[in-house]
Amino acid sequence: MSNNPVVITMGDPSGVGAEVIVKAMATLPAADRAQYAVIGDMDTLERARAVCGVDLPLHNYGEKGAVGSLAIVYIPVADLPGEFGILSPACGEASYQYIKKAVEMVQGGEAVGIVTAPINKATLNAAGHHFDGHTGMLAHLTGSKSSWMLLASETLNVLHISTHVSLKTAIERSTPERVLATIRMGDRHFKRMGYENPRIAVAGINPHCGEGGLFGDEDDVQTLPGVELAQKEGINVVGPIPADTVYHRANTGAFDLVIAQYHDQGHIPIKLIAFDSAVNVSLGLPIDRCSVDHGTAFDIAGTNKANHVNMLSALDYSAKLAATRSKR
Repeated sequence: MSNNPVVITMGDPSGVGAEVIVKAMATLPAADRAQYAVIGDMDTLERARAVCGVDLPLHNYGEKGAVGSLAIVYIPVADLPGEFGILSPACGEASYQYIKKAVEMVQGGEAVGIVTAPINKATLNAAGHHFDGHTGMLAHLTGSKSSWMLLASETLNVLHISTHVSLKTAIERSTPERVLATIRMGDRHFKRMGYENPRIAVAGINPHCGEGGLFGDEDDVQTLPGVELAQKEGINVVGPIPADTVYHRANTGAFDLVIAQYHDQGHIPIKLIAFDSAVNVSLGLPIDRCSVDHGTAFDIAGTNKANHVNMLSALDYSAKLAATRSKR
């Protein structure tokens, strides 16, 4: 990895982000820990450290810390509640400022990538930042016209044509052009990650892909043309394949990547088989970003119940991204 760190954004200060970060960091050898810096609130991280009972010294980024100490890019935000489990617009503002700083550091060459802890969409919007989540916010901050959500796990990888929109809007967005662009993005990313000829399957929209028009013609007039265009470009893709079988086939080794039509179609299968280990990766951005695939969990924040395994998976994926940046 580069001498510059991967930066980890703390997420909503009232959520479990600070806890899973300090727990994960405490498990790493000191040399590995030095490859990361956390962007967030020092007081929140200290409280999380105390709650979790971990021996993890913290120091301000840019200053020399003790051996094994974790570097913190402290971003002060007014009116933070100072306790876990509280819905607060100030926490939404903090979430935005941490992400904004992370993007600035990566774009400025001071960091090589971003790992994000969870944010709360309600507090983010209450603070005046009207985004549907990390992916839309990062697209805005980087000036990207399009972005995609990949959920990656050991046995199943899912790339979404659309995410945080209504089902009706998702079907409308699944145009041949968007299908083709999603396939291209998945093929490009998996080649970057070492797959010589990624095997891609596209899930259908309707039950049984419409059964020859009996259950709708969207798969014939929207999905299939996009798949055929990708095939003409030499991409190893098939589909549409009925969604009730394609994920099982991929999970048992038939495909490297499934293109999901919409949020729940892709999220449900991967969260069923890899709830604690799946990683959320943003594609189509000029920067590298991956994330834990869980929420702020206000109900257990501050109780030391949050599982940090997902954060470790995100950190591992971030290291792989950093090692393959030259292949972008």
